[in-house]
Amino acid sequence: MQEEIKVDVTNLNIRIDTFISGEIKELSRTYVQKLIKDGYVLVNGKQIKNNYKTILGDIILLNIPEAKGIDIVPEDIPLDIVYEDNDIILVNKPKGMVVHPGAGHYNGTLVNALMYHCKNNLSGINGILRPGIVHRIDKDTTGIIIACKNDMSHKAIAELLKSHSIVRRYRAIVNGVLQDDEGTIDKPIGRHPIDRKKNAVDAPKSKAAVTHYKVLERFKNHTYIECQLETGRTHQIRVHMAYINHPLLGDEIYGPKNKNPYHLQGQTLHAMVLGFNHPRTGQYMEFIADLPAYFSELLSKLPK
Repeated sequence: MQEEIKVDVTNLNIRIDTFISGEIKELSRTYVQKLIKDGYVLVNGKQIKNNYKTILGDIILLNIPEAKGIDIVPEDIPLDIVYEDNDIILVNKPKGMVVHPGAGHYNGTLVNALMYHCKNNLSGINGILRPGIVHRIDKDTTGIIIACKNDMSHKAIAELLKSHSIVRRYRAIVNGVLQDDEGTIDKPIGRHPIDRKKNAVDAPKSKAAVTHYKVLERFKNHTYIECQLETGRTHQIRVHMAYINHPLLGDEIYGPKNKNPYHLQGQTLHAMVLGFNHPRTGQYMEFIADLPAYFSELLSKLPK
């Protein structure tokens, strides 16, 4: 596979390995470094080193070799199935599970589990690494995710996502005490101009992003909230809540570093409600995934 990327004014003076892995999220930084070392990456027709920093107008050419001896294989991983029929399957994803394979990470994912459970009945629109996958939630976010068993349902659900016609409500615990009972954050989100693994409000090439939130319970130093998405940008709730100075508890990417008194594995975020019109019948359906045990236990421990 060959990829070409041109460096513009929003991407200057960034390490080449960091830049490429940020632009092509399926490629980890470690894998990109190996590609560079093996001569598969050229900048303006010349080989470079990992510490090369981008310059305006650079033309980066990646020749990604075909994976050898690597197959995405079905794995007998237990699934918490919320709903299933001949067109779709909804799963309550646990914390720590990656949704689909990526470079250097080919097993233990939701896709591996779906391939075992659904056999050959998964949509092929997103290719061999993402069969059935039409949207994602982060590795350490729990809750409902929908996968599609055929291309008809995949196209229909993708169109609902594009038109913001799917109801998605999340539960989260944020740092600090929110004063307003509810609010809306309407701020565009794009890739962070320096840290390519993050997103940020008002970054270059940002896209519209809207999050509605309401307070469910206040604690001494935290707030339990519900968030409803109008849009579905990467890390949207995490970015928006950090923007208003209330990052998610446990979020070490957008929140305070090295402050984890409750020994959490990533952000306290749960995709609780998913509602949509069924791709075949058109009937509205809505599903709820109960809070995971760690989340409920944490709510009982937070000081008031």
